[in-house]
Amino acid sequence: MRVLFAGTPAVAVPSLDALVDAGFDVVAVLTRPDAPVGRKRVLTPSPVAARAAVLGIDVIRASKVDAGVTSQIAAAAPDVAAIVAYGGLIPPAALGVPRHGWINLHFSLLPAWRGAAPVQRALMAGDDVTGAVTFLLEEGLDTGPVFGTLTEAVRTEDTAGALLERLSRSGAVLLTQTLSALDAGRAAAVRQQGEVSLAPKLTLEDGRLDWRQPALAIGRQARGVTPEPGAWTTLDGQRVKLEPVLLRPGAAALDPGRLVLDGKSVLVGTGSHPVALTRIQPSGKKMMAAADWARGQATLESVVFE
Repeated sequence: MRVLFAGTPAVAVPSLDALVDAGFDVVAVLTRPDAPVGRKRVLTPSPVAARAAVLGIDVIRASKVDAGVTSQIAAAAPDVAAIVAYGGLIPPAALGVPRHGWINLHFSLLPAWRGAAPVQRALMAGDDVTGAVTFLLEEGLDTGPVFGTLTEAVRTEDTAGALLERLSRSGAVLLTQTLSALDAGRAAAVRQQGEVSLAPKLTLEDGRLDWRQPALAIGRQARGVTPEPGAWTTLDGQRVKLEPVLLRPGAAALDPGRLVLDGKSVLVGTGSHPVALTRIQPSGKKMMAAADWARGQATLESVVFE
């Protein structure tokens, strides 16, 4: 079966590799254009584009699937399109090109968390179980019928990055199985059932911690926004980046945002019990252990996160 693969970030690469390893004829890759990366803003291919180059697969770079891009897709003559975190909408004209349609690997248990940030939103909401599905892409936002499902337990220490990495590997197997079933004429899609929730793309503001919230909510938020856009707070009007915090339910209560050194732990007050900082990056400096940062503060007890 001739496959067009659409994807952009690193979490899509395992699926591309799995399809190639399974013997599918990946005729082209659709990905977002090269983007500036790092402090020097070096123009860099997407992880999927870079992997396609190694595999010798033709790459279509496009931020928008317009008539020209649709013509390029049609010229590749795919039987099916597999899409994993491409990062753009697929218009009706392009949806109709492959005879088997577009099969989307989505990292949630649809209809829960439809949208661009399903894993992040699931962690922030405190879900105990998440997963991934393959479904037939249609014009609605992640509304198509589902072919296959897998579940994944959320671990206490999971960040969005860690959970996505696990789902990217198990999801690659699911996607390959779905396309194999399509090729054999055995695939059957069922309509989504259950409560719908939305997972809009995260913004920088989603990473700002409100110390008046309960510690559990702060912990979930920090893990959900790691590694991107990252958790942060402000100190003396400057943004301070934070890695995920640890819950300390047995510690003495502190006012929200107030800091104290408890042994080797740097504690911050919340709306319930304190949390312990792990690593911190003050404005203009590198990320460092919280205890090392605390030793550089003349009087830590006078420091208050805003």
